[in-house]
Amino acid sequence: MAGIVVKPRSRIFHGHDWVYSSEVHKIFGNPEPGDVISLKDFKDRKLGTGIYNPESQIVARRFSRRTQKLDTDLFIRRLERAQSLRDTMGFDDPVYRLIWSESDGLPGVIIDRYGSHFVLQTLTLAMDQRKEQITEALIKLFSPESVIERNDSPIRKAEGMELNKGLLHGAAPGKFQVTVKGVTFTVDPLDGHKTGLYLDQFDNYQAVADFAKGRRVLDCFCNEAGFSLHCALNGAQSVQAIDSSEPALECARNNAETNQVDVEFTNANVFDFLKGNEAETPPYDLIILDPPSFTRGRKNVKDAIRGYKEIHLRAMKLLEKNGILATFCCSHHVNRQMFLDTICDAAVDAKSTLRLLSSHSQRLDHPVVPTIPESEYLKGFIFQKMAAW
Repeated sequence: MAGIVVKPRSRIFHGHDWVYSSEVHKIFGNPEPGDVISLKDFKDRKLGTGIYNPESQIVARRFSRRTQKLDTDLFIRRLERAQSLRDTMGFDDPVYRLIWSESDGLPGVIIDRYGSHFVLQTLTLAMDQRKEQITEALIKLFSPESVIERNDSPIRKAEGMELNKGLLHGAAPGKFQVTVKGVTFTVDPLDGHKTGLYLDQFDNYQAVADFAKGRRVLDCFCNEAGFSLHCALNGAQSVQAIDSSEPALECARNNAETNQVDVEFTNANVFDFLKGNEAETPPYDLIILDPPSFTRGRKNVKDAIRGYKEIHLRAMKLLEKNGILATFCCSHHVNRQMFLDTICDAAVDAKSTLRLLSSHSQRLDHPVVPTIPESEYLKGFIFQKMAAW
């Protein structure tokens, strides 16, 4: 088997599964892009088996510590193991992330399940070359009505791949509804955001809604209105939801109508809305900030921090004393401590004191491998804005 020799002190020796181009000592056997390769250390000891792409900054990604073939049988075994894990998580409804990349032993593979419909993303070249085998494994194990390909993520460009989407198996389902913990959502797996829903936030929807009873709620960057629906169903006095995307708001309105709740939807830029609605009497008791990622790379982190600071500063000025601020960040390059420090800086500038009530992460169907920090991207906090002593 062709492969690479990894330099000493590379991240793979500390539990990571990636090998960057700067960490390659030498290449042997002339591997082709997408090949399965052997990984070795500088003393010719095996480190495992990986997938190879010289066009990517991440030249190799390990998928096993042993010698393995990347075939349908392996995909079946990994899918069975992933399903077994999800079975232990207590999901009442078959709506969850079935495969979360390295955390489930399939680098660059994401599979979201919506009942009998599955949505596949292949974000690494080797996995993209084998998406038919992945689909075959899904058919054998789950007999799905459909398998949708959602490979329109710009991340694919880093692997030298084109963006595309379409049907891999079955008949295109169009829009359909799923119910999770009693709340119904419309899913559009082919044309909706991400793969149809933001599955990572479902636990956090209810955690925030637990504070909503009797409060005036502002849901910023509402998307399909997950937070808004849960807050309204949990007895909020009023709910106003804001997003700049009209298609997202159309979906959100449909979700509100389906669940028979009253939510006021506003099509606006959140930054402009927060800046333009400052008042002497703060109009909200609970503000939710759940923006899209503000940066896709390390070089833009400073700009992202400025953006996060501004929305928190503006939000705190609209929040009543003893009000609740629920805030989330999905920017991988802004880690949990950086995000918390930014919120604290905004609180100082807003002359506010925040009491931390709880910390949050992604749902358990997005499992985290601590030695692979990229596997954890979502971080969140719920604060209370304290009244003056």
